[in-house]
Amino acid sequence: MQQDLNRVIEQVSKEKGIDKAILISALENAMISAAKKTFGHQRKIEAQFNPEIGEVELFEAKTVVDQLQDAATEIMLNEARENLDPDAEVGDELLCKLDTSMFGRIAAQAAKQNIVQRVRDAEREIIYNEFKGREGQLVNGIVQRFEKRNIIVNLGRTDAILPEKEQVPRERYRQGDRIRAYIVSVEITSRGPQIILSRTHPGMLIQLFAQEVPEIYEGIVEVKGAAREPGGRAKIAVISHDADVDPVGACVGMKGTRVQAVVQELRGEKIDIVHWIADQAEYVCRALAPAKVSKIIIDDDDHTMEVIVPDDQLSLAIGKKGQNVRLASRLTGWRIDVRGEAEFDEETRRARQSIGAIPSIGDFAAELLYQEGFKSAEDIADSELGEIQDVEGISKEKAEALHKSAKLYVEEKRAKEAEAAAAAAASAAATAAMNPAAETAPESES
Repeated sequence: MQQDLNRVIEQVSKEKGIDKAILISALENAMISAAKKTFGHQRKIEAQFNPEIGEVELFEAKTVVDQLQDAATEIMLNEARENLDPDAEVGDELLCKLDTSMFGRIAAQAAKQNIVQRVRDAEREIIYNEFKGREGQLVNGIVQRFEKRNIIVNLGRTDAILPEKEQVPRERYRQGDRIRAYIVSVEITSRGPQIILSRTHPGMLIQLFAQEVPEIYEGIVEVKGAAREPGGRAKIAVISHDADVDPVGACVGMKGTRVQAVVQELRGEKIDIVHWIADQAEYVCRALAPAKVSKIIIDDDDHTMEVIVPDDQLSLAIGKKGQNVRLASRLTGWRIDVRGEAEFDEETRRARQSIGAIPSIGDFAAELLYQEGFKSAEDIADSELGEIQDVEGISKEKAEALHKSAKLYVEEKRAKEAEAAAAAAASAAATAAMNPAAETAPESES
């Protein structure tokens, strides 16, 4: 029996990966709990595991007194000197060994439950600590079962959850299939560690390339960002810290072997590899590839880029259902508005014509205002005076005159438009009054 307890501690420690000290502490606490159920909770009981005899020894602490008031916690001086310590004095606290053979079935069952719970808690904490440091990494597992639309994945020592929203729409799995996923988060719950996996996270694309491309693993090539529409298309931006290494070529690999390995893992998801560059305008152009860009207008305040492309490249730049421009926007962090050259030229013509219609504006001032982002006379009239004064090349006095002139012009224009609208409405009403049969005809026919 003594050898069995030592052997059990050793075996559980190896199988569960739990420190022996934790198991011994669980045994000692369980024995104390069982002893108090047997002898009473008011007793001062301590436990200590003796590895030499393979047994948890129980001791009861009693205070030496000359007049006994509580037999459960006190001991007479003469009895203490006779049985425990010949040098005992009043006030000393002495330990006397308890007989564990008196434990009942209920106390033994309570001790067993305590040990099982402590071992389970320790195991959960070990698993949590193991996976907590692996957030953002890939993990391999086996499809264990399905709960509603979530997939439970067996990772060996524990299970993980692949929620429905983290699954690629067209992918289907059966029980027993091997699966590779990205660890999104690891949380501790009352039921143990909860590991959330994903097959749609952009980080999975980055980690797959890191596994396939040694230059990324070694830090020669750096991934600057990634964007995905899972199951459809993805974009990844890379840069090389070595002038002799082409980052795009390194990711593609010889005859496309590296990128094809990633595509195969993602079940045919198309991947665009973009060479990252610090110039944001050039970066956006590259992100919109394979479309060619004619012109870019940048609005730093709104963090927006207006991208002008040839008309025959417009559908290519936008992509199927806007996919290409959406991915480029996510990858670069800029809001991108793609437009064709014909539409842009027509809008430019109308804007210049509208601004040029302001009395005494001059061609030079009109062009400066247009280049600054004003698209019509209404824009100038409705803007603050300070915005016009900030335009380089226009003096403060000129800005005031232009602002005032634009306001008067727009007011007159709006008044004329209102008069024209009222006249048209009156004409329509008069026509309807003169031809009442035209309105009632449909009713009579019906």
